[in-house]
Order: sequence, then structure tokens, then C-alpha cells
Amino acid sequence: MIFASVGSMLPFDRFVRSVDEWAGAHPETPVFLQIGKGEYEPRHAEFARIVTPADYTRRVKEARLFVAHAGMGSILQALEAGTPILITPRDLARKEITNGHQEATITHFRDRPGITVAETVEALPAAIDAALATETSGGSLSAAAPAPFLEKIAAFIAA
Repeated sequence: MIFASVGSMLPFDRFVRSVDEWAGAHPETPVFLQIGKGEYEPRHAEFARIVTPADYTRRVKEARLFVAHAGMGSILQALEAGTPILITPRDLARKEITNGHQEATITHFRDRPGITVAETVEALPAAIDAALATETSGGSLSAAAPAPFLEKIAAFIAA
């Protein structure tokens, strides 16, 4: 299953339409979209505007591929779950976001294991195909801070 999410803050109809069109061309692959407040409603994939946090976490963990806007929350959840993620940035010029930080995010995470980047929404279909063809595993991120970091914090507090 592919789980795709735009988050809950702003609409991202171009993303939803692109993933939905991919789903229409690949009916053998189940796709579930979390679409937020956008106007476009998928015709080829199951969807919900918002899912509960527990359902979101479950879907990320169970997905073969998680496709998302380049939001830190999505990236962190994929890394914690060990699920491969494909990210694409929202476009500031189209008012899909309030600043250009997602461009910086894709630059920073571009070469991290388990993370694939589609530079644009138009590149999403080919990127989905490539991500599924490579059968990569997800990256990893512990839910707990590393012991040396915790020790430094403890020493700072004790001082």
C-alpha cells in the first residue's frame, strides 16, 4: 500500500491530483491519500481529509512507500517507522506554503537513506515508480535521544 499525505495545515491539490492520477494508472497498487482542506477529491484512490494520529502512524508503518510533502513531521514519522518516504516540496509561488523552507528541507535530506526526493509535483509519478522499483528500506531514527546527548544535557543541568 502507498500512503500519501499533505499534512493538515494547507491544501496541496497539485500533489493530491498527481498521486491520484498515478493510482489510476496503477490500479494493482492500493493508495490511500490524506488530503487535508484541498478542493480536489481523488477518484482513483481511497482518501480522508484528516485521519487520527493513531491511524496516521499505523498507515505510515504499514505502507510500502510513504509519499508526502516535505514537512519535518512526515519525514520524522517515516524515519521512526523505518518506512521509505518520497518527499516533494510545496511551491511558495503558488501559495502552497508560507515560506520556502521545504526547498531547504529537500536539499538537506536528499541523500539520506530511505528518503527519495521529487523536485516537483510533476516529477512525482516517475519518482513513485522508481521508489517502488528499487525496494529500498526506510531510514531509521530512534524515538529516544542518543545516550551521549542525554549525558551532556544531564551534566549541563547538574552544573
